[in-house]
Amino acid sequence: MYSLIINEIFYSIQGESLSSGLPTVFIRLTGCPLRCQYCDTAYAFNEGTKKDFNQIINEVKSFNCNNITITGGEPLSQKNIIKLLTLLHELSFNVSIETSNAISIKGLDVRTVIVLDIKTPGSKEESKNLIDNYRYLKPNDQIKFVICNLSDYEWAKAYIYKYDLYRICTVLFSPSHDEMNIKTLAENILKDNIPVRLQTQLHKVIWSNERGR
Repeated sequence: MYSLIINEIFYSIQGESLSSGLPTVFIRLTGCPLRCQYCDTAYAFNEGTKKDFNQIINEVKSFNCNNITITGGEPLSQKNIIKLLTLLHELSFNVSIETSNAISIKGLDVRTVIVLDIKTPGSKEESKNLIDNYRYLKPNDQIKFVICNLSDYEWAKAYIYKYDLYRICTVLFSPSHDEMNIKTLAENILKDNIPVRLQTQLHKVIWSNERGR
């Protein structure tokens, strides 16, 4: 029986991505090779319990919700996650995965919606971005930039044109909580008329930084 080290499984409102607002079951995996300076889930770096797939599926089913988001940490740092994605799809769940662009997304089940978080200079992990990942993205996937300041905004704006990311799938600009003013970000997006979608962390608007939300 395959297993994963799980930090937490919880039921909440999806706060980000094009599915923002939908009731969702989150499976948060333990471990991450990155140390983004704004990380709000550092507790997932090491805390976790080994669970086999039957335990994970039973816990997920207990919430009676068909929307699943795999997150971390960095969920792709555990190789068995690829098998869990396929199993969840076979059980007819709607599945998305939030990943940091530091590990290859090649080979993921094509039914999985990928939310690829490209790291800006403000994250302090820009060097970890894998440019090769962009070739594996699908039209229904999403690319996210967490914008820490106006320098990040200018960098991300140039980046999406450099790699034609807006032609691949939806590009999301999200203000880093407590760092980037959302009004300022919105006004710059409008001024420059760039092909991105503004988002905010809805779960933080509702519950602040409460864990498991």
